[in-house]
Amino acid sequence: MLRAVLTLVLLSLSAPGLVHAQGFKFSDEDKAEQAQEAEKQARVSALLQTPCRNKIKNQKIMVLIGESRNGVVHASQSAYSSHFDAINSRLQALGLKTATQAQIRQQVAQAEIDAYFKNDPDAAISAAKRLAAQYILRGVIRTHAGRNLAINLNQVNISMNFTLTGANGRMISQTSAENASYAGQDTSGMALTLINERADEVVATLYSDYCRRAGVH
Repeated sequence: MLRAVLTLVLLSLSAPGLVHAQGFKFSDEDKAEQAQEAEKQARVSALLQTPCRNKIKNQKIMVLIGESRNGVVHASQSAYSSHFDAINSRLQALGLKTATQAQIRQQVAQAEIDAYFKNDPDAAISAAKRLAAQYILRGVIRTHAGRNLAINLNQVNISMNFTLTGANGRMISQTSAENASYAGQDTSGMALTLINERADEVVATLYSDYCRRAGVH
């Protein structure tokens, strides 16, 4: 009985110290996260201040998404509707003119999209002409799977690379986002999570480059 009472007393005396220590730790982590978020928002805001001519804004951009698996790119656009929307909707919110997935499916053959992701420049030009698009934004999901021996789990490193070009293939902007490691098999789902986490930065970079470089020869 006495031992139990002493134990309770000791716990009551030590608990405030533990709570204080944990609170201090969490507070530090929260402050670091808040600082990082503030820095990110400042970068995004600065990029979005780039002046963009109305003539450029009214030119059409075609957004295409593909996924590279074992060296083969899968580019059936219906499989990446959510990824497409995450980028396309943000471009539209900035006043840029983009094609919808329905318009792309109706006017561009899947064979042309597949050829484009195989770096066929003629396919890119043909696809852009069919859609009357002056620019193409290509997003490619890339993954690398392996075994993390330290934690004995399957690990997947995932990245999204975006390239904005003119219909003639002229490079305008490149940017990327990545997740250092992810254990699981749903790479498409993780890519969507990655896009949603980084979409504001990615789109702001593309927007700034587009407004500064589009139409410049």
